[in-house]
Amino acid sequence: QVQLVESGGGLVQAGGSLRLSCAVSGRTSSSYTMGWFRQAPGKNRDFVAGINWSGDTTTYADSVKGRFTISMDNAKSTMYLQMNSLKPEDTAVYYCAGGFVQGSRWRAEYVNWGRGTQVTVSS
Repeated sequence: QVQLVESGGGLVQAGGSLRLSCAVSGRTSSSYTMGWFRQAPGKNRDFVAGINWSGDTTTYADSVKGRFTISMDNAKSTMYLQMNSLKPEDTAVYYCAGGFVQGSRWRAEYVNWGRGTQVTVSS
C-alpha cells in the first residue's frame, strides 16, 4: 500500500514562490511514476507536472512550463514541485499522485493520491 503526503502549501503574493513536497511511503518500484495535479473551486482536477521514479524524465502542462519545476529525491522518497512567478490563477488545491503509466497526464491513470495541500496566490 503506497501512501502519499503533501506539504508546503500556503498563501503567497503574486510573483512569489513556494515549494511543495510529497513524501512517499510503502511499496513502490522503478516503474512507478508520479505527478502533481491541481483543482480550483468548481473546476476539474488538472495535470500540472509529471516525473518518472528515476527523475530523468519530466512533463509539464503548458500553463506552468518555465515557471514550475518538478523533481525527485529517491534517497528521501520525496517528490517536489518548485513553483516560481506564481499567479492568482495558480490558486488551487495541489494533489500528489502516483501510478504506473509513464508520462501520463490523465487523472484516471494514477492509482495513488494524497489528500492535497492548498496554494493561494493573492494579487
